[in-house]
Amino acid sequence: MRARSDVLEPAILGLLHEAPMHGYELRKRLNLLLGSFRALSYGSLYPCLKSLAARGWIVGVDSPTSVPPHALSGKRARIVYQLTAEGKEQFQQVLASSGPTSWEDENFDVRFAFFGQTDAETRLRILEGRRSRLTERLETIHQSFARTRERMDEYTLELQRHGLEQAEREVRWLDGLIDNERGAHRVRTEGGGRPAVADPADDASGVAAPNNEEERG
Repeated sequence: MRARSDVLEPAILGLLHEAPMHGYELRKRLNLLLGSFRALSYGSLYPCLKSLAARGWIVGVDSPTSVPPHALSGKRARIVYQLTAEGKEQFQQVLASSGPTSWEDENFDVRFAFFGQTDAETRLRILEGRRSRLTERLETIHQSFARTRERMDEYTLELQRHGLEQAEREVRWLDGLIDNERGAHRVRTEGGGRPAVADPADDASGVAAPNNEEERG
C-alpha cells in the first residue's frame, strides 16, 4: 500500500501545483495523465488526500460556487484541494530528486509527466537512470530466454518476445530523449548558438542571398 502512496502523492502534488481542484476532477486528471491509474478508486485517492492534509501539504476548502442557492439543504458542498506553501516546497523537492526510485516503472511515469517543470540536469539524470535500469532488465530477459526457451510452449515464448520488444522500444525512445537533452545542453553551454538556416525574410522580400563566388570574381 505504501508503494502506491509513493506514486500517488507526487502525482497529486503536481496536479494541484497546476491548479486547485476537487476530488472528482483530481481523480479524472490522474486517470487521464497516468495510464497505470486507470483503476484508481476513491478508496485509494481520499486516504492519500487525508494523509497529505495531515502533513500540512494540502488543504481542503468548501467551494463557494459548488452548491446553488436552490439546492436541498442536505446537499454537501464540494471540497476543493489546493497546495499550501509547505506543499509547494515539498513538490519542488520531488522535482529536484533523481535517485533510483525515480527510474522505476510507475514512479518514472509520474516524474516524466512533470518534466516540463523539472530542470534540465535532473531530467537527464532520470532518463539515463531509466535507460540503465531497462538495459539491465533486457540483459536478464535475454539470459532467461536463452536458458529456458527449449522448455517453453509457443505462448510463453510469445510473451517473452513481447516483453523484449517493449523494453527495446523504450530503450530506443529513451536514447532519442537523451540525445535531445544532451544537444540542448550543448547549445546552452556553448553560448546558445543555432545552426545556420535560410532566413524566411529573404524569401518573402524576393532578395537573393549574395553569391560568394561572384563577389570573389
